[in-house]
Amino acid sequence: MPRFAANLSMMYTEHDFLDRFAAAAADGFRAVEYLFPYEHPAAELRARLDANGLVQALFNAPPGDWAAGERGIAALPGREAEFRAAFGRALEYAGVIGNDRIHVMAGLIPADADRARCRATYLENLSHAAGAATAQGITVLVEPINTRDMPGYFLNRQDEGQAICKEVGAANLKVQFDCYHCQIVEGDVSKKLQRDFAGIGHIQIAGVPERHEPDLGELNYPYLFDVIDNLGYQGWIGCEYRPRAGTSDGLGWIKPYLKR
Repeated sequence: MPRFAANLSMMYTEHDFLDRFAAAAADGFRAVEYLFPYEHPAAELRARLDANGLVQALFNAPPGDWAAGERGIAALPGREAEFRAAFGRALEYAGVIGNDRIHVMAGLIPADADRARCRATYLENLSHAAGAATAQGITVLVEPINTRDMPGYFLNRQDEGQAICKEVGAANLKVQFDCYHCQIVEGDVSKKLQRDFAGIGHIQIAGVPERHEPDLGELNYPYLFDVIDNLGYQGWIGCEYRPRAGTSDGLGWIKPYLKR
């Protein structure tokens, strides 16, 4: 049976961020994820989780200057020291909040960049992150992101993500498989899940093409949930979508799963 985590960066935005935990729990969610925790003290976030009986499934390491348009620094040569400090901060937060997954964003690469150098930087930084995360039992994740929503992002395809993880060779480095991104870039989502399952560390969903509820659009999620169940996936499935209207009003799709 699939287990779902509400993504509080996209869902429940009708509430202030710290109030989204209670709103998600009231609707039946037992886990949450979000992009970044760093605007709030880790202890306050842990208190919200505990007060609402929630598990933290995932958050991202600091991505550089998000407000200025940066989307990660792991594949940006010359910023290795900044990456290490940022990942250390993520580990500190995880130590308090209790999640065992941290997503590391690769970054936007200029068209004229030396991709081989970027890839070498990416491998070096991921190796460092995986090693640093081992003591806390944390899995580091990389995520292929589609070129429509994030042009210039370094990592776009599932096979590329799997190849990166295999080259680094760390047991706690895996791919974050977002069905939305995969469908836009490659399609054939169920076969990709089956092919790469051993290297998948987290799964996310959204309707395609508009990134609304997963019962809207071109992907047949009830079928995909059965595929995921049959593969033996035990992790959380992150609901990383933008509700078309109010979040709670759009949750008809999940009610059959919450009742099981």
